[in-house]
Amino acid sequence: MEKLIITAAICGAEVLKEHNPAVPYTVEECVREAKSAYNAGASIIHLHVRYDDGTPTQDKERFRVIMEAIRKECPDIIIQPSTGGAVGMSNDERLQPTELMPEMATLDCGTLNFGGDDIFENTENTIKYFGQRMIERGIKPELEVFDKSMIEMALRLQKKGFISLPMHFDFVMGVNGGIGGELRDFVFMRGSIPQDATYTVAGIGRYEFPLAMAAIIDGGHVRVGFEDNVYLSKGVLAKSNGELVEKVVRMAREMGRQIASPAEAREILSLKPLN
Repeated sequence: MEKLIITAAICGAEVLKEHNPAVPYTVEECVREAKSAYNAGASIIHLHVRYDDGTPTQDKERFRVIMEAIRKECPDIIIQPSTGGAVGMSNDERLQPTELMPEMATLDCGTLNFGGDDIFENTENTIKYFGQRMIERGIKPELEVFDKSMIEMALRLQKKGFISLPMHFDFVMGVNGGIGGELRDFVFMRGSIPQDATYTVAGIGRYEFPLAMAAIIDGGHVRVGFEDNVYLSKGVLAKSNGELVEKVVRMAREMGRQIASPAEAREILSLKPLN
């Protein structure tokens, strides 16, 4: 069985210090949280950025500063910027971090009702536009899928040349408006991707660790972090992203899975070796 790739989604665009005081906003806080996750065993940092007051932004220069600061402390880490941004941002605004030529970036494969009047809009033309930009810039997309229909969209657009092979999916499960986070939902999503594709599971809230265990047993990969869940266990706030990663490492060892280093993650995901 392949070694386990652990991704740490250290801050997200929605979670706040009011939810957990350790949620990072500043450059220094982002470095602290990335380093805690890296030291615990994460090989990928899934990155949103904020201004110091917590306001989410896709500003290229803010991404540049934080990515460079993280790399000083974690020189071989894979940094995967989000192109999701926040509700209401334009396509080009969301794509700004891809101008920094990261190894990977996220590509959301469908529209989602986030609750109330909030709609996370990703039209077919938006997905094509993002996919083409990533092909042009040599960036591997992590295909964010919140439901089965988004897998079908990704497969169809791959055949049309907008998404390159091999495909790597991220099943984001338990989000309002998307698929649930039960084991039956995981089995449904897992059985819907090509045999030669890789995948990561990101369970939201209480689904984080049960779905992590399912992926560990199945041979898939795992995402944890404050973007998805701020609790180490019921009612117990995690002190850092590193604590969440440590829990997954313990689970993996119980199941006999070894943890992938950043170099091993690059090989599994068909990324270029770090020079």
